[in-house]
Amino acid sequence: FCIRFNSVSLTRLTIISKVLIIVTNAVFCEVLNKFLEFLECADDEKYQGKFIGKINSYHHQVSGDVYAVDENTFLLSSFNYDGNGADTFFWSGASNRPGPQGFIVPDEYGKTNILERYFNKDFTLKLPDNKKITEVKWLAIYDLNSQNDFGDVYIPEDFEPPTPQKGGSFSKGTHGVRSESIEILDSKTIRIPDFSYTGGGKRTHFFAGVGPAPSNKGNKIPDELGYLDPIRIYDKETITLELPGDMTIFNIDWISVFDLETNENFGSILIPDDLNVPPSLIKIQQHPAALPNCKQLHKDMRISWEVFGPQITIELAGQVLPDEYMSFGLSGSEERSQMLGADVVVAYIDGYRGYATDYNITSLAPCVQVLGQNKGVCRDDVVGGLDSFQLHTFTREDGINTITFRRTLISSDNGDKEFLLDRPMFVVWAMGRLDSNKEPAFHDIYPREDVVIHFNSSDPVNDCFSFTRSEHSQLKEPWEKTQIFDRSIRSFTAVLGPAGGKRGYQGITGHVSNGLAWYINGVMIPELWLRRGLTYAFRVHGGNNPHSPEYYHPLVITDEPKGGYDRLTDAKQSEIRVLAGVEFTRRGRPKPTAAGPLCIARHQEHQDRRLDDEYPTFKKFNRTLHYTCEPGDPAILEITPNTSWPDVVYYNSFTHANMGWKIHIVDSFSTNVGSSQRLEIALFLLALVFSHAMTLRN
Repeated sequence: FCIRFNSVSLTRLTIISKVLIIVTNAVFCEVLNKFLEFLECADDEKYQGKFIGKINSYHHQVSGDVYAVDENTFLLSSFNYDGNGADTFFWSGASNRPGPQGFIVPDEYGKTNILERYFNKDFTLKLPDNKKITEVKWLAIYDLNSQNDFGDVYIPEDFEPPTPQKGGSFSKGTHGVRSESIEILDSKTIRIPDFSYTGGGKRTHFFAGVGPAPSNKGNKIPDELGYLDPIRIYDKETITLELPGDMTIFNIDWISVFDLETNENFGSILIPDDLNVPPSLIKIQQHPAALPNCKQLHKDMRISWEVFGPQITIELAGQVLPDEYMSFGLSGSEERSQMLGADVVVAYIDGYRGYATDYNITSLAPCVQVLGQNKGVCRDDVVGGLDSFQLHTFTREDGINTITFRRTLISSDNGDKEFLLDRPMFVVWAMGRLDSNKEPAFHDIYPREDVVIHFNSSDPVNDCFSFTRSEHSQLKEPWEKTQIFDRSIRSFTAVLGPAGGKRGYQGITGHVSNGLAWYINGVMIPELWLRRGLTYAFRVHGGNNPHSPEYYHPLVITDEPKGGYDRLTDAKQSEIRVLAGVEFTRRGRPKPTAAGPLCIARHQEHQDRRLDDEYPTFKKFNRTLHYTCEPGDPAILEITPNTSWPDVVYYNSFTHANMGWKIHIVDSFSTNVGSSQRLEIALFLLALVFSHAMTLRN
């Protein structure tokens, strides 16, 4: 029955003994059925840590099981207490038995309140003051008023609580696969220090499986960013991998850097038996696919489908925030996965309504008008086509959006691509945030490698696994907010550059990004401080080709923070005060005045934009960029703020939203500023002084 007896648990030994007893009183088929049922239950049992024991029950219906999660933390499982004690607490100590010599253990919320009623509840208790489980002898439910022990569990002698453990290392591998000894942090998390891989594989992935040696019978492990693409080049990087779905470190015998094209193991590590590691705090979200075919695109997104007659039914499921979208479609190229020219659906849920909207991608930019035509990422019905997708069902549960829709294989819209059934097709997909108009902003998650799906394969496709979610937020701090506060500066140079992921433009402003941002005097979206009555000049290099939907960005200054003035309706435009950068024709149409030749910072050719958030500061990120400029003099935008200007205005792009940031307008750089401005200036100067002091100290 394929049991790994060398690592069989006590639970399974008990199961096997029960089966042997049943053999004497039942026919073989009944025995087999019961045996398989027992095995299934054992495999589904969740690892909760190292078992300490059952709570000894004395009063008030106290019961439950106690586990050690790590050196400092207990897990109480199926805990019960009727809540009728007068002065009852979780209580622990180092005496031989529970008594007044001890200390209160804070409850699951970190509080030391009198215990309320518990009914079949699972939760953790952390010992206070960094005490360790090995330093105490018991955990009790104890009443201080009556000095009664309602229930307790004793810590066995020589008990070893779970701790992260070291494993083997990738060494002597091909294609430069190397690492230091891995660290098994918990039952689902593995850290690989100083990992290297020089590339060269064709379909190389992190792989895990059972058996004496790595093989193609294993399963892919998402990389450190959750992608299932072939892995990138690594150069002595420390990465953390999360085992997918229900998989734990106890289910596998090895981890490998494995190439599926050549069935070659580039380097591997054997997982030792009887690991005593903490249980994972990652929550597993079971989410069975409703359609027969399922492909996992990312640890947080999957596609399921079924072809029936002339129609294809598609289900997108993704672990997204309420203001995020999922997109999927047919590639713009028949030779590779390409966003440009792709025919995609954008699916999201807005409150109580679901959407699966047909989009056409003619440029990697938001939808804008070029010579009277809409170009960019535009809805089909905006560019003269039809919205060909028919929404079927949509739900949002436990943070997972599930949206099902249909389309004919051959659409009546000439702008739509055909779903072919006789061969595999290149596809594209992405996840990102919606802007304020419920349009897709620049995607945060997307594949860099080709993605191929055969929509009519002879055997059903299914490599999907359960979604997982960490209980602890892994959001990184935004990059530092830079301010240009220098009374001697009268000129600013404005060029374009990448928006820097979630730590860049999005983290600094809180707005969604279209992928580009203004760099003023070499800094991404700094806050500017200008004085009323003085004249300032902006040297603008935002692109002067109005035929380019992606790189035409005249600079404008308004009293509205988001920009994209040209994309707004007449009603919205009438609500905005334009302070500089726009003049109006005789017919009242806006016309930009500050469009200069393009100067732009770009990622290096082999640089992965998805790693932007790994840079701790903008300065380190900026050093990796390559600047290119078209010939020609910049456009000059001169401004002289006066008393009619608000205290805060914004520089932005005339054509696209969310590219710039604040300008503070002050009466004086010394005394005649508003109270809120004085506070901001004081905080800024204080930050400079603190930063300088820390530099001197270091």
